[in-house]
Amino acid sequence: MDGFRALAYIDEHETRLVSHKGNVYKSFVQLACAVHLDCQAVLDGEIVFLDAEGRPQFYELLRRCGSGETVFYVFDLLWLDGEDLRERPLIERKQLLRSVVPARPSVLRYADHIDRDGVEFFRLTCERDLEGIVAKLKHGRYGEGWYKIRNPGYSQREGRRELFERQRSVGT
Repeated sequence: MDGFRALAYIDEHETRLVSHKGNVYKSFVQLACAVHLDCQAVLDGEIVFLDAEGRPQFYELLRRCGSGETVFYVFDLLWLDGEDLRERPLIERKQLLRSVVPARPSVLRYADHIDRDGVEFFRLTCERDLEGIVAKLKHGRYGEGWYKIRNPGYSQREGRRELFERQRSVGT
């Protein structure tokens, strides 16, 4: 899912969506308010704008416009009800994550995984013009052995580097 990576800090009173640089996403307060669970947790995921067909649209997310829906796709569980889970195997964290993320449709979406056929999955990703895939060690700790494999023909990557370099140079 092509979007903004975020950690969701969830407790009984609020949810904060925080970038990996530690900045709270202030422009996604409504999304954060809609993300809640019946537990305290830290989730790793991606803020994504989906078009009417359910496809990620990065530029609409960036501009905060378009007719679609902003959602939070979660793919990992780092902490649950006071317990640090980062040393546990990914497959265990995914099972726990599946048990806490509601199955009913909401802005909080569980990012499923596949256990085999990675080459075929990547081929389909490229065919559908998606950003790419992330391969992870099934029994790895959090962050261990993660490999991002980008779709070289991904259409929404064009001009992105220049866009972010231009934003950085304006702010300096």
